[in-house]
Amino acid sequence: MTKSALITGITGQDGAYLAKLLLGKGYAVFGLNARRSSDNLWRLRELGIDNDVQMIDGDLADLSSIIRAFQASKADEVYNLGAQSFVGTSWTQPLLTANVTGVGAANVLEAVRLVNPDARFYQASTSEMFGLIQAERQNENTPFYPRSPYGVAKLYAHWLTVNYRESFKLHASSGILFNHESPLRGIEFVTRKVTDAVARIKLGKQKELRLGNIDAKRDWGFAGDYVEAMWLMLQQDKPDDYVIATGKTTTVREMCEIAFNHVGLNINDHLVIDPAFFRPAEVDILLGDPAKANAKLGWTAKTQLEQLIVMMVEADITRVSKA
Repeated sequence: MTKSALITGITGQDGAYLAKLLLGKGYAVFGLNARRSSDNLWRLRELGIDNDVQMIDGDLADLSSIIRAFQASKADEVYNLGAQSFVGTSWTQPLLTANVTGVGAANVLEAVRLVNPDARFYQASTSEMFGLIQAERQNENTPFYPRSPYGVAKLYAHWLTVNYRESFKLHASSGILFNHESPLRGIEFVTRKVTDAVARIKLGKQKELRLGNIDAKRDWGFAGDYVEAMWLMLQQDKPDDYVIATGKTTTVREMCEIAFNHVGLNINDHLVIDPAFFRPAEVDILLGDPAKANAKLGWTAKTQLEQLIVMMVEADITRVSKA
């Protein structure tokens, strides 16, 4: 019998890769689609699956629409990937971030509890919840200390998932994903900002790249690898929380150097440090420990950072060349 999955945030990077993965496994895939004036289906088109997913109008801030989407999709699995997910924006729009990223998760959990408590639920948690790190390597037992309104909102959603699992016996799991990137990443995120700028500089359409704290360290992986971990969590007999990461950390500067070196450019000729891009409260370093996911899910990151950045630069060169 064909399984059905409902994905919130299906038009985002992770949602698109997850939809492709599930379609390949024979799922009927439904996506919650918040109506916006701009074209938000480009990622699905880029993966060639825009005609294979069934879109249902709805919004994370509207419980009634989520309930209707859940009823219409008859979902066996619900993946809550939708959020206001850009950390920088969360300082200028903290209430929106709280309502969509935090309370939105509560709405989806309520829909599962009310409509079909036997459905399996996945919550997209984040390494930003660790924030001011309390351990050199962060695992499932590391205390949280979020440093942005986004991290705080995600922490509410994370603990509510645990609460619904324990209170209502839902099969509800959270993936604490460290930074994961791809050619489908939004242009506002630092990796894609870098690879797009490198492509434009190489093609003579831009002269400089302006960044903030390039000494910050992140554990970067490939989104296409990470969505497999999401699916694996919902195939387990018991729900649980898992850190998903590569176990390696790299500075923003080193990531930039990979991109510039790939196209034969000197980073020092084009990189400008701009105070406007520094955050009010910085997360200096994130380094995940994926041992539990390795052992229990049999999951490990396959794509190295160098491969990932080269993939993104080449995709952006192709895009900019056609523009």
